Amino acid sequence: MAGGAVTATLDLWPIGNCQVSALVDRSGRFVWGCLPRIDGEPAFSSLLDDEPPAGEGAYGFWEIDLDGVVETSQAYLRNTPVLVTRHSDGDGNAIEVIDFAPRFRRLGRMFRPTAFVRIVRPVSGSPRVRIRLRPGRGWGSARAGHTRGTNHIRYLLDDGVIRLSTTAPVGWIESERLFRVERSLHFYLGPDESFADDIAAALEQMLDRTATEWRHWVRGLATPFEWQEAVIRAAITLKLCQHEESGAIVAAMTTSIPEHANSGRNWDYRYCWIRDAYYTIQALNRLGALDVLEGYLEYLRNIVDNAAGGHIQPLYGVSGEQTLSEREAPGLNGYRGMGPVRVGNQAYDQMQHDAYGQIVLSNTQAFFDHRLLRMAGVADFEALEPVGERAWERYDQPDAGLWELRTRAHVHTYSAAMCWAACDRLANAASALGLAARAAFWQARADTMRARIEQAAWRPDSNRLSATFAGDTLDASLIQLLELRFLSPDDPRFKGTLAAVEAGLRRGSNMLRYDSEDDFGMPHTAFNMCTFWLIEALHFIGRTADARALFEEILARRTPAGLLSEDIDPVTGELWGNYPQTYSLAGLINCAVLLSEPWSAVR
Repeated sequence: MAGGAVTATLDLWPIGNCQVSALVDRSGRFVWGCLPRIDGEPAFSSLLDDEPPAGEGAYGFWEIDLDGVVETSQAYLRNTPVLVTRHSDGDGNAIEVIDFAPRFRRLGRMFRPTAFVRIVRPVSGSPRVRIRLRPGRGWGSARAGHTRGTNHIRYLLDDGVIRLSTTAPVGWIESERLFRVERSLHFYLGPDESFADDIAAALEQMLDRTATEWRHWVRGLATPFEWQEAVIRAAITLKLCQHEESGAIVAAMTTSIPEHANSGRNWDYRYCWIRDAYYTIQALNRLGALDVLEGYLEYLRNIVDNAAGGHIQPLYGVSGEQTLSEREAPGLNGYRGMGPVRVGNQAYDQMQHDAYGQIVLSNTQAFFDHRLLRMAGVADFEALEPVGERAWERYDQPDAGLWELRTRAHVHTYSAAMCWAACDRLANAASALGLAARAAFWQARADTMRARIEQAAWRPDSNRLSATFAGDTLDASLIQLLELRFLSPDDPRFKGTLAAVEAGLRRGSNMLRYDSEDDFGMPHTAFNMCTFWLIEALHFIGRTADARALFEEILARRTPAGLLSEDIDPVTGELWGNYPQTYSLAGLINCAVLLSEPWSAVR
């Protein structure tokens, strides 16, 4: 059984290079990392198993342990995902461990190998370390075997072989013995290929070039004046959630971290949800990160090309895979022992009609933005029209909704409004292309849909919209009718709906998604993105002081790495759900941009 230390909070530090990623815990241990890409099998899986790593048979982690350690501190190098962990003992001995995944431009393309780098530097005294590199295989079912070479160790995984090339004594790593660190030690865990260069010099250069690459990317962001560090960290992490090879954006780096303790709400989020990716690029567009948009649009065009009859799934694999069958991994007992651990996500075969709107909304900018290397044209518009047709056909039909209910279906107001947005934005795109007849066609459909939604969802007795056409329920997604431009801030219907949603779903400084039973009973945790939706709405109706106060409260809930997961316990403030969550980080960026004082304030 795989093992690793667990903590009561998600105090985890992501590193990555838009091909692979890893989570480093508060002791500097790799506890999660999948190969050969973010949705692959975990070589480091101890995050999802509660057996202590000191156990003789434990595996699924990579630790560099200072003998007698009494204090550990962590921080990223400024404006990068390069992590520095400092360990000190009680006798004045200390080391620093620098962790990163190489990513920089080389030979006209981005170099982002399936590899992790660790550099250990002696800081003071005569520190001694023990290195335990114990990858797992078979989703935690077994420890990976290994073979040893002169200056490397090969680890035999189910999906291939990885090789550790190092300047440290290979025998001491293999035997896991304590040894003194008297010079910098370099470790490159990557493909099973000979490391042809001087390892130390090459990895030091990789460190410099990777840090420079990220700092130049950050330098191009149009950050708000206030909360810059929070926004930059969120933006870097969202970028890490893009599989740069295809342009797909995953919802989170992890699987099966429960939405609350022992809930069974354990899902695999390492795939590209059309909805989550829409919110991610919306946030990064506000910072001017056009590279993420352009990569994602390329991914979407391939999705649309392969969409039979305009049908769009809620999610796809990072290379556009359509089948993501869900199963359980019995070799792992779950985060803090709270299984099951799930691989795949059966939501791929659900009907979630809001995806039609998010496909079109994500593409719309390309018809207007002259900064893009490739603007959208008539052929792109024509490729999107079947998606609009599907939105028109399905907007008032039952679906699983954005919360992916597994055993029930309704006509969800949010889904219907997103379908309306698909047709409304197609009309805008047609106008931009000078296609007057198509613009009129899609606008007429959008107008018909709007009238139907307004009639079916409005509840005059309670002066608000319902989350479903047939029921009379509350859902935080109703706040998004403002962002979609379906309702305006001064519309009495929006004010009535917002007042009802806030009164019914707000719990202190947090917002629930809904307060009715679902497939797993009553929800116990708040959904962080919904809190950001509330903050936006409060600002737009003139309650900006309340919005800023609430924003500061949720910022204070971030992990030491400056990040958020999906959910939060409104009583204890503990974070739950998959991590880091793109939804939550997109909400953070959106609110910071909205609420910040202008840059002129500094002058």
